[in-house]
Amino acid sequence: MSITGIRRGYHIIKVLLQFGLDELLPKKLKPWYFKLLRSSFFWIRNKHKSLSGGERFRLAMLELGPVYIKLGQMLSTRRDLLSDEWAQELAKLQDRVPPFSSQLAREAIETELGTSIDAHFDDFDDTPLASASIAQVHCATLKSSGAPVVLKVLRPNIEQQIQADITLMEQVSHTIEKLLGNSRRFRPADVIADYKNTILGELDLKLEAHNATKLRNNFLDSDSLYIPFVYEELCHRRLMVMERIDGIPVSNVEELTAQGTNFKLLAERGVEIFFTQVFRDNFFHADMHPGNIFISKEHPDNPYYIGLDCGIMGILSDSDKRYLAENFLAFFNRDYQRIAHLYIESGWISGDTDVVAFEQAVKAMCEPMFNKPLHEISFGHVLLELFRTARRFELIVQPQLILLQKTLLYIEGLGRQLYPQLDLWQTAKPFLENWMSEQVGPKAFYQKAKANLPFWSEKLPELPELVYDNLKLGRKMLGSQQDMLNRYLKHQQQLHKSHYLLITSAVLLICGTFLFTQSAYPVLAQSCIGLGVGCWLFGWFTRPKS
Repeated sequence: MSITGIRRGYHIIKVLLQFGLDELLPKKLKPWYFKLLRSSFFWIRNKHKSLSGGERFRLAMLELGPVYIKLGQMLSTRRDLLSDEWAQELAKLQDRVPPFSSQLAREAIETELGTSIDAHFDDFDDTPLASASIAQVHCATLKSSGAPVVLKVLRPNIEQQIQADITLMEQVSHTIEKLLGNSRRFRPADVIADYKNTILGELDLKLEAHNATKLRNNFLDSDSLYIPFVYEELCHRRLMVMERIDGIPVSNVEELTAQGTNFKLLAERGVEIFFTQVFRDNFFHADMHPGNIFISKEHPDNPYYIGLDCGIMGILSDSDKRYLAENFLAFFNRDYQRIAHLYIESGWISGDTDVVAFEQAVKAMCEPMFNKPLHEISFGHVLLELFRTARRFELIVQPQLILLQKTLLYIEGLGRQLYPQLDLWQTAKPFLENWMSEQVGPKAFYQKAKANLPFWSEKLPELPELVYDNLKLGRKMLGSQQDMLNRYLKHQQQLHKSHYLLITSAVLLICGTFLFTQSAYPVLAQSCIGLGVGCWLFGWFTRPKS
């Protein structure tokens, strides 16, 4: 591990201990060796004893930077795991991170534009509209059209801060892999590499602009999700310009209640949006914490979401999508044998796994859940427990599923916050069944054939020529194979003949030598030796050349 990594690691430990986060752990999670390790940092004391646990955790995440702020943002949505006090405290990480100076913001914007702000915008507001872990947002008016816009600009030196944490994580993950040996099951380096690609992508606002435009186009005709228009011609790597929207933060339940929002419909639409993005479009927003989501002020009886911050997007392979859908449907139907086989077919666990034992373990994990009402069963918890159970059977970690799992936890936490009686199963099962029917069977075959029709119509005229060329090539290859076989047989015949002569010469030489020792047969001995030498020479020179 590098000196920089050691320094950063020490800084992380120091911050955690200075905010007394070790004191928040229950006693059962603090064995003797934990206490020994804590005592080895005796000079670091808790400096914030007067603050609540939630405040300490939030301030520690702020101190550690963007990577850890993201962790706090995710946790803030899990009110089923955290108390209201903790959830409300961590929710401040979503858009209430301390801002940086407007002068630095102006300089960064003008550097990206290559000109002054006044050349493109009027009424630039120095007071930020929102300040998050990676970027800050300012309001302005587009000079060319008078349209209200927002300018999103990256924080100064944010790239260096994130790179330092990622480097430390990479070093730690490689150290863990060396300690674990060559293990296919647990791949921390792959997980960190996947997270690195994700978070570094969030530092490229030009990429985020492309993502937002693509997601907007996917939901143009939707009454569930609206993505603001992005002015891509004004977007750069550290600057993004987009339409200013007027909505209610999804976390502001009081205001949503006051306008008469249909919470049941809103929560169900959140689940539908998630499954539509994952299974229909294979392009899902993977950072849907409450700070990035607003609710329309229009038609509260038919509300729609407004999504922001498309820096982190996820995709899955076709096989991963199908296996996930089948996994959920098998769980709905309590088909544990199918779940076990799906894990093996997908390659998530080894093919040598005892299927019966794995099926029984899945059943033991799932059955108690069905003792509760469906609306109390956590979708994210099911997925988490399935992976946890599979780890006992050498689960091969799938980095591409980490974003999906995180997003599902976001969506579920948000839905339950809006409408605690939300039945994710009732909402999700029909969607998954329809999607599966479109992937297999006659309808799926027709759709795939229809999609590939332009390709085949283009290639069809070439088909007779391709068939003729392949038949001609096949005949030529068959002839070549016959020639190779003939040469091989000839080689073997020559080899056998040479070996026969060499063995015969050896026998004759031995006999001649024996007879030579018997003085009674000198002529016969000389004849055997001469004949043996002749056979050896003939056999040696007629051997096949390699």
